[in-house]
Amino acid sequence: MATATEQQILTLTQWVSPAFPVGSYAYSHGLEWMVESGQVSDSASLSGWLSDILEVGSGRADILFLAAAYRVMTPDELLEVDALCRAFAGSAERLKETELQGQAFSRAIADIWDPGMPTLAYPVAVGWAARQADLPLDLTARMFLHAVMSNLVSAAMRLVPLGQTDGQGVIHTFTPICSEIAAASVASDLSTLSSSAILADIAAMKHETQYSRIFRT
Repeated sequence: MATATEQQILTLTQWVSPAFPVGSYAYSHGLEWMVESGQVSDSASLSGWLSDILEVGSGRADILFLAAAYRVMTPDELLEVDALCRAFAGSAERLKETELQGQAFSRAIADIWDPGMPTLAYPVAVGWAARQADLPLDLTARMFLHAVMSNLVSAAMRLVPLGQTDGQGVIHTFTPICSEIAAASVASDLSTLSSSAILADIAAMKHETQYSRIFRT
């Protein structure tokens, strides 16, 4: 991995921070249904669910899309990656997540960094913006995936309920795992795109009609 400058690190830290206006706190990625149905009830079951999401689900897929957007050579290629990212969403709520967070991220980037920033699905927007800002792809992918993981753990802290110490323990455990998944995905391409986290997609579908909901997804 290329050595990042202090400014690049701080810029990425700002982009993936909970303070960045993408509204990540409002999305649980189907976790709210998993808790409601009793399938996630403690740090062990949360860890099993997270592992599937990150390793064989949308976590790995989003890094593939992020890296593909970073590497495109033409506007048409960027639109193709964006369309594939939206089509790959396994449910209406999963599509809502990537579209609405992508819109919010793109708008903030356009207002502050790049007036020409197009509106894209979330991981595609991050990859494209990182390329335009000359930020390292490897570090961008690692920090993006770590932020996704941390946000899901934060949701679990509110839903399970999972204590702060247990939550931080899960984040600590998955930090190197996120780094490994991001590195492997960046070294690959969209020809390896796949997902076998079927229960996560079903959970997102179940959440659409869940009676009592805190999160948008």
